[in-house]
Amino acid sequence: MKVHLLNAKRPRIEMLPLIDIVFLLLVFFIYAMLSMAVHRGLPVILPSSTTAEIDKHLILSVTVQADGSIYLDKEPTSLEALRKSLMERASGKREAGVLLFADKNLPYQRLFRVMDEIRLAGLSRISLQAEFEE
Repeated sequence: MKVHLLNAKRPRIEMLPLIDIVFLLLVFFIYAMLSMAVHRGLPVILPSSTTAEIDKHLILSVTVQADGSIYLDKEPTSLEALRKSLMERASGKREAGVLLFADKNLPYQRLFRVMDEIRLAGLSRISLQAEFEE
């Protein structure tokens, strides 16, 4: 006896839900990458610049608030201990650098003292952070 099978439909992959998921992942990763450097520093009022860029290859974050208090990756430190802490954290890391978040009301001399300590720790890649001005 011969059995006649109807033309079986081939399974197909629906593309619209797949495209939705891909765009959702793309938006998530773009947002995550753009916000990584911003969340490493403590909140300070940054100066503004029309050409401000964030260098994402830097690994350490130093924040200097308007009252002169210093934080290394959100941990409070003193100016005297900053050099030693930076040397410990940067040891063994190739091309280590520093994101420097300094309040715009910070005295100029205090900023240069912090920058001197960073350079004396052996880190020459310093990126001063600023907000983008439109």
